[in-house]
Amino acid sequence: MRILILGAGKMGSFFTDILSFQHETAVFDVNPHQLRFVYNTYRFTTLEEIKDFEPELVINAVTVKYTLDAFHKVLPVLPKDCIISDIASVKTGLKKFYEESGFRYVSSHPMFGPTFASLSNLSSENAIIISEGDHLGKIFFKDLYQTLRLNIFEYTFDEHDETVAYSLSIPFVSTFVFAAVMKHQEAPGTTFKKHMAIAKGLLSEDDYLLQEILFNPRTPGQVANIRTELKNLLEIIENKDAEGMKKYLTKIREKIK
Repeated sequence: MRILILGAGKMGSFFTDILSFQHETAVFDVNPHQLRFVYNTYRFTTLEEIKDFEPELVINAVTVKYTLDAFHKVLPVLPKDCIISDIASVKTGLKKFYEESGFRYVSSHPMFGPTFASLSNLSSENAIIISEGDHLGKIFFKDLYQTLRLNIFEYTFDEHDETVAYSLSIPFVSTFVFAAVMKHQEAPGTTFKKHMAIAKGLLSEDDYLLQEILFNPRTPGQVANIRTELKNLLEIIENKDAEGMKKYLTKIREKIK
């Protein structure tokens, strides 16, 4: 299969690496300097090159801020039977775009990234494939993710957004709060160091990505839950309520079993 990957960043390079030995691949990036870090693939910087390549599948791996822009840029030079796809963690506007594009499409979300995941061992990581897409496109990504030993889930666009609001916004906000109130420690404990590593990794992500995840319409409800739990915990601490603390710890231990 001829596969065109849009964007030569971290995830674009990752997909190029895993696909280029079994498929004919090309990477398109408007920044030629980014293309220095990809190999065993064609490197495109012009739309004419894409037109001549005639891709059968496009994987849009640019940063979430430019996902739709990248699609609009390349659509005029794609064959009409080409399947277009994205791997974005934020799906805002994509369903409407796909339905109006005239192209077959598939959307997925590998729920890991180079910042935290070990890309050589992904068996504990997850991927979501959106159910509202082309059948053959979904089969392609299902086979690919199974090869990577990912745990695969199939959700609608709406179900995906709800899942992301829960699974990403809660740890993101919790990490932000930790980073906001922390002070430099000369002799940090193990837990502090682990939280610090998470905070540094998260805050190295693209600002727009963090913003869009937190601006998900379902995020405020999750943040409100955090506020409620903090209020309850603060009352227990202020009152030195040993029995209340025991019940609280029992409750949350049950949740993480």
